[in-house]
Formats: sequence, structure tokens, C-alpha cells
Amino acid sequence: MELLECTLSIDDLDAFVADLGSIGDRHDVTIQAFDARYVADRAHLKRAVDLADRAISRGENVARDRAVEILLYAAGRRQIDRALEMGVDEGETRSVVLVDKDSTGNEGVRDDGDADETAALKAVADLAAVVATEPTLEESDEETLHSFFEITDAERAATDASLSALVRERVALLEVEK
Repeated sequence: MELLECTLSIDDLDAFVADLGSIGDRHDVTIQAFDARYVADRAHLKRAVDLADRAISRGENVARDRAVEILLYAAGRRQIDRALEMGVDEGETRSVVLVDKDSTGNEGVRDDGDADETAALKAVADLAAVVATEPTLEESDEETLHSFFEITDAERAATDASLSALVRERVALLEVEK
């Protein structure tokens, strides 16, 4: 899994999503863009990818598209419309773009049979919508994470777990709530 931390300036969301899909198809990878405010850290996205892949391999996925299934797990929600809040939108957004080769056997296979995350990441970075590559995960937006993942002050007081660990717990609980 590779991540591009950046600021995106998106004029046409549908065109941007189509560009990501085209790059993903060309390099045989899955690409998903997130609003960085909703991402606790790299471990949060890694856990979402692992759980989405497990659901897909078991035939328990909700979404037909792997990128959407990853978004659902990252958001800790089964409803696509509620999970989309975690995605990017038109305008300028501090973002994290995930690029991951498929490990479930459900993506297409390039002619040479080898997914290329690095080339895909470079292609994403070269998109006009990427106005700056800069760290976006160094400092998490704790207020947004608390609100979005419904983590209460009482819950925080009852544990010495980090906010990231609590977010990953919400991601994992999605499996139980099915």
C-alpha cells in the first residue's frame, strides 16, 4: 500500500474519479482518495484495506468495487452514502490518496501480470488536481475523528488507547455489525 499525502483542488469530481479509475486500470491497482481530516493515520487505512480484502475473498463485500469497499471499512460504515463523507469533494482538500495492488484476485490483470503501485502513485501525483504534495497525516484532526467515528469523551477516559487505536476498533467492528 502506497499513500500520497497532498492537497487536491478538484473542479469536477466525476472527472477526477474517472482519472483515478483510469490510472488504476492502467497499473492494475486500486486507488481511493480520502479527505485527510477523517484519516487517523497510515495504520487506519492499512486495517481498512486488510478487512475489505478479507470481506471480498469471503464473498461478504457490500460494494462491487474494491475501492468503495475500502472506503466503507475506512469509514466504519456499511452505507455508501454515509461513507462518502470521508472521500474528497470539489474544491480544495487536504487529502490522502491510497494506491494498493489487489491481493484478492478480483481486479483485472495487466498484460505483464504485475501491478505497479509506484508508477500509479506517480501518475496520480502528476494529475492537475494535485496542487501540492505535503504531509497531511502528521497531525490528525481529533475533533473531526471524534465526531465522525462517534468516540465519546467517556470512552477516551475509560481507556489509555490512542485515538488511532479507537478508530481502528471502529473499522474492525464493522465486521461484527454485519
